[in-house]
Amino acid sequence: MIRKFQAAATAAMTVAALGAPAESGPLLPDLRQAPVGCPGGTARDPGQCRDWDVCLVEDPLSANGNCLANGPAGAVRLRFTTSADNVGDGPLVIYARRSSSEEPTMRARQAFQSGVDRSIPASFEEAQHDLPATVYYEPAATHEHWHLLDFEHFMLRTPDGVTLTNDRKNGFCLGDRYATRDARELPARPQDLSSPEGELAVFLRENMCKRGDPLAVDVKQGISVGSGDDYDYEVDFQWLDLTHVPSGMYDVVNVVNADRSLVEKDYGNNVSSMAISLQWPGGAVTPPAVITAAPKVKLVRSCPGEERCAQR
Repeated sequence: MIRKFQAAATAAMTVAALGAPAESGPLLPDLRQAPVGCPGGTARDPGQCRDWDVCLVEDPLSANGNCLANGPAGAVRLRFTTSADNVGDGPLVIYARRSSSEEPTMRARQAFQSGVDRSIPASFEEAQHDLPATVYYEPAATHEHWHLLDFEHFMLRTPDGVTLTNDRKNGFCLGDRYATRDARELPARPQDLSSPEGELAVFLRENMCKRGDPLAVDVKQGISVGSGDDYDYEVDFQWLDLTHVPSGMYDVVNVVNADRSLVEKDYGNNVSSMAISLQWPGGAVTPPAVITAAPKVKLVRSCPGEERCAQR
């Protein structure tokens, strides 16, 4: 909690240092956590989204793995798609750099688009805001590119807010993967591809965070206004471990920019949740010693923009 408030205070001081009047200050992004378990940019009722499943796996230590039809299983996982939109006044732009390829990670900085001439810093050196998160190269076969840590987090909570299990997500390679459901209503979305934000959007549409280049010394990533970045439920670590969770009602909570270290226009839309019911076979309250069948998991309701869903 202390880190959260320190980060928020630092972010506020950063914005203040960038320029005084709001109309000439930086054009800030606004990260919105999309509905849990929905494909990025969906306009459908979140309660009808089915981009999630329950997966029995043999090896509890594997990042992913084939889902078993039945056990015995080493672990039970609730897998779900996560997505984050940018609905702000300017793009999210993150530069990372290291002094040499001998360093294992890169330092990261956030850059802000100018509200005066709409220019966007072109390098790590020009970016205005240091970030506590680092960027590292993920060698797993489904990634093989540079990942920003701590962009999103997800957790399983009881209705009274107690966290039972957290994510094990490695990190994120951010880009413009889809258009938000309200993209056409956002005046700051890139429209002229020759503008600074337009040129950035062209880059971010194809951005793979220097895939296949573990020796890179710098990398750029981000999300344009009116776009979002999503991770499909079949991707590595897109799951919460249900192996030791008793039968009951729970919240699956997804949070973007949880520590508020990224400077945004608004932090009030950074969380979404969905309420699920979990029931082990045979009406059992606790998981069996040997898991031969998956528990039944039902989506009770989806609560975009809310941290609590099961208490309704």
